[in-house]
Amino acid sequence: MNKKEELLKIFSIKLRNILAKADLEYELLQEIRLRVNAPLLVVYGNTEYFLNEQSELSLSGDNSYILTRNELKETMEYISNYSLYAFEEELKQGFITITGGHRVGIAGKAVLEENRIKSIKHISFINIRLSHQIKGCGEKVIPLLMEEGNCCHTLIISPPCCGKTTLLRDIIRLISDGFEGREGLTVGVVDERSEIGACYMGVPQNDLGIRTDVLDCCPKAKGMLMLIRAMSPRVIAVDEVGSAEDIEAIEYVINCGCKLIATVHGNSMEDIKNKPLLKKLIENKLFERYILLSNKGSVGHLEEVYDKNGRPIYTCDLLTK
Repeated sequence: MNKKEELLKIFSIKLRNILAKADLEYELLQEIRLRVNAPLLVVYGNTEYFLNEQSELSLSGDNSYILTRNELKETMEYISNYSLYAFEEELKQGFITITGGHRVGIAGKAVLEENRIKSIKHISFINIRLSHQIKGCGEKVIPLLMEEGNCCHTLIISPPCCGKTTLLRDIIRLISDGFEGREGLTVGVVDERSEIGACYMGVPQNDLGIRTDVLDCCPKAKGMLMLIRAMSPRVIAVDEVGSAEDIEAIEYVINCGCKLIATVHGNSMEDIKNKPLLKKLIENKLFERYILLSNKGSVGHLEEVYDKNGRPIYTCDLLTK
């Protein structure tokens, strides 16, 4: 089953027919947004389009197809295989990962229990984010993350939607499989939001390498400690660090002799230095490499790579995205 067929089967019959006839290359399709009593939207090639009943794409919302509650209900039944209860834990996180690693974000009425989200009912908003793995996008940068034959503690800095998770994913794969004559290393991944490995029933849908172990839907701080104690990784990878618990766990990982690769939201080195929790790590030179991404010219633009002293060791190349 190809990506198009795999994806279409989760939609209501009406939506399935509209999307099937639309002139879309699924490698360029990023999001499909469904909202009750609102137009059918897709994000395609970094541009938002409306779809009408004739499967025509338009930048204008005029005559676009309007979603009904029954169509969202039918779609959720296909997504959950008629058993939302089986996805209770995922619903607490606000998303479900489906076959192929695609992530279905949901919103509606939150059901609380002791001030914690127990579930979501009256689901009225769905965002399907397509999983796109770009193998090879890390090949240009990974030699810069090695020093004296060892992997460096690395922080990937990027504004939202600039390819940091895509780059992290490929770096994990390369380290795990080995590259350019270097032996592969055991990698532990804490995938709190199921975006790195896109696990479905515990199995990563993205290729993270043959020596990679994944803790899916696990809080980063707890997951890092669990992997150190249970799986003996040589490298640990996490996405979007920033909480006090994350920073404490990072220090523990580094002091245990395990290498760390992480990402963080930011626009520049100065931006990161101004974050109180990260400032201490930078001042103590715990990270040995900093990768700065931007969207200049294209998503995934590699601005610079810095060493632990903040000196640029590489500038302005373009990662394939």
